[in-house]
Amino acid sequence: MRRIELLSKGHDRDGFDCGSEPPNLFIRQTARQHAERGISRTFVLVEDVALAPKQILGFFSLNICQIRSESLTAEESRRLPREVAGVRLGRLAVSLAHQHQGIGRVLLVAAMGKFLDIFNSAGGIGLFVDAKDQDAKRYYEKFGFLELPSNPLQLFLPVKTIQTALSGF
Repeated sequence: MRRIELLSKGHDRDGFDCGSEPPNLFIRQTARQHAERGISRTFVLVEDVALAPKQILGFFSLNICQIRSESLTAEESRRLPREVAGVRLGRLAVSLAHQHQGIGRVLLVAAMGKFLDIFNSAGGIGLFVDAKDQDAKRYYEKFGFLELPSNPLQLFLPVKTIQTALSGF
């Protein structure tokens, strides 16, 4: 059985390798510092077994963000104030040993669920992500993310899309 946990000292950050240095460095050196400073929260997917430290299969990080409504599509920005709150999916990575097994989808669905927790407590218009390249952009678009007119690699998943997607869970 697998589960999503908040990153802690009990997770094997040094053993994580997704094949890309920026996310590897983030999980190893930055994620816990950001949590301690209140900058972001990182969640990890682990096997539900009694290993110490726990192997990280994949992770994602979230932080609160503010965006100018004019950077959204005309349809989305209609009737919104000049600046609106959302949640940014800062990082999402899967270890090399667990890639192409649907873990990215599990992590993204979990991130959407965390967004809804925040939305239900404090509001927000959706989930934002900066895709690192065109392949990542196509991946996120499969889940309903929309390209922002201001930057083709900055994507947005509206709250209604998230609510609809998770209504079956």
